[in-house]
Amino acid sequence: MKKSIWVSTAVLAAALGATGAAHAQDTLKKVKDSGSITMGVRESSGALAYTLGDGKYTGFHYDVCQHVIADIQKQLGMAKIDVKYQPVTSQNRIPLVQNGTVDLECGSTTNNATRQKDVSFAPALYIEEVRIAVKANSGITGIAGLNGKTVATTTGTTSVQLLRKNKRAAGMDFKELNGKDHSDSFLLLESGRADAFVMDGQILAGLISKAKNPADFKIVGEALSVEPIAIMYRKDDPAFKKAVDDSIRAMVKSGEVAKLYDKWFMKPIPPSNTVVGLAASDATKAAWANPTDKPLEEYTQP
Repeated sequence: MKKSIWVSTAVLAAALGATGAAHAQDTLKKVKDSGSITMGVRESSGALAYTLGDGKYTGFHYDVCQHVIADIQKQLGMAKIDVKYQPVTSQNRIPLVQNGTVDLECGSTTNNATRQKDVSFAPALYIEEVRIAVKANSGITGIAGLNGKTVATTTGTTSVQLLRKNKRAAGMDFKELNGKDHSDSFLLLESGRADAFVMDGQILAGLISKAKNPADFKIVGEALSVEPIAIMYRKDDPAFKKAVDDSIRAMVKSGEVAKLYDKWFMKPIPPSNTVVGLAASDATKAAWANPTDKPLEEYTQP
């Protein structure tokens, strides 16, 4: 598969118009006719999806999507598919899927009931636990320690909303500070502007592993929520959903998903060869045993 670097601003602007919407419910035809597919990628979503610079992207969900695209290529009988990359953020990822700019969003998106009204999700291969990262010398050991503190999170994510709704946070008062992306949010913690950073555990673990002094930070306290993280694509496109979901279920059955998890979470990863060191949780293993696209609301919460 030939891979182009990313979708240009001009292409993006055009896709925001009628062209993208026209193909919104027939993605396989769009891929067949155009000879290309556009993958939504993230700059800094931990080991799930991140950039290596120079228009190169990688990560667990990136690899999963490359396998899915290879299977789609076989299904369509195409000699090659040109894979285009469109960087997305927490704020624009859903609109870019809806309007046809992005065909497969391969980042770190939580599958919930609200989002299912606008987009569809593949079976979740990673079940996230939202956690709290702090400086090791902060004295904060859990939710109770956040009272009166400044808590960082990333714009467009649901982590602080979950914290506010958590029964253990009842009656607490804390200030919220938003970073534009996960790296920016971690910088708020690192620089002392925030006392804690609330986010997906694997993202926190990955950012800490790449910090100048990883020992200066730690993940503390209880999990705030359990969230299915899944690949996202347009709604009301049953043929494309079947193609993606069948590919993912085949990867689970063959053991490929477990191998990819080990590659990205338990072994050194580029560019600095750090190890995230986050073993697959019981919830993630349960998702592999029974792949499903059910939303967060159907999971038992801590």
